[in-house]
Amino acid sequence: MTLTSPTPTAPVKRAPAPKSAGPARPSRFRMGAGQQLKGGPFAYLALAVVGFGSLLPLYWTLVAASRTQDEVLASTPPFLPGGKLVENLQTAWEQANLGKAIVNSIIVSSSITAATLFFCTLAGYAFAKMRFRGRGWLMTAVIATLTIPPQLSVVPLFMMMSGLGWGGQLESVIFPTLVSAFGVFFMRQYLIEALPYELIEAAKIDGANNFRIVVSVVLPVARPAMMVLGMLTFVQAWNDFFWPYLALNQQNPTLQVALGQLSASYTPDQSIVMAGALISTLPLLVVFVVFGKKIVGGIMSGAVKG
Repeated sequence: MTLTSPTPTAPVKRAPAPKSAGPARPSRFRMGAGQQLKGGPFAYLALAVVGFGSLLPLYWTLVAASRTQDEVLASTPPFLPGGKLVENLQTAWEQANLGKAIVNSIIVSSSITAATLFFCTLAGYAFAKMRFRGRGWLMTAVIATLTIPPQLSVVPLFMMMSGLGWGGQLESVIFPTLVSAFGVFFMRQYLIEALPYELIEAAKIDGANNFRIVVSVVLPVARPAMMVLGMLTFVQAWNDFFWPYLALNQQNPTLQVALGQLSASYTPDQSIVMAGALISTLPLLVVFVVFGKKIVGGIMSGAVKG
């Protein structure tokens, strides 16, 4: 028996590596972790113009509220605040009974905001993550209500509130707006992306019922969207004039209805009207200052996934 040596195999030739063209140039549009885009001079100019345009009406309200009507209506209007601000604020407060109006507006706006957040979050969760017959048709019907002008429902709504004995009462303003179609659609769209099915299934495996799932899983996830919806709802309810003007009376008004009384005379004093408008704006500014960072922080935390 003879031994044969293995046949030598030819070495495999590898393709030459491409020549390096040097270090890659960093792209000005490439973003790394934790980096932020730096704004140029045009960005700061645009922000300055937008900020000036946003603050100009508020500044003019302050100027007009601190002047007399002759100074406000002069051919050359003043550009600096005057010395009659306190006097005009006191006059507007007494003429329109703004103390009671502010309390009524706080009650109405807070009640509508709390109810809207509660009902819209529950409905949005049901439309986003639950499976039931007719879900698509119901959601279509909810969205379709956004196309109906609110003026068309004024007459039947007024008759309904009168039949319930709520004419001139705050209930006639609160109950028709306890839930909004926009709020349901907004929360549904947010929860579709932000709430994974895995969290719900894990809660069910742990023995949680639907109420526990909503409290422990849905509400923490929906908190950023709820803060945004709450701010939008509060501002809209605070500034609403049309329906409260029809449903309430001068003895029990909201703030916007009371301000309408200042300009209801034949020759209204514009400085007094502006003083009342300044009073109605201050609570909204306080809300934005107190909750502004929380709302922005909630939006940013909800936008980060990982």
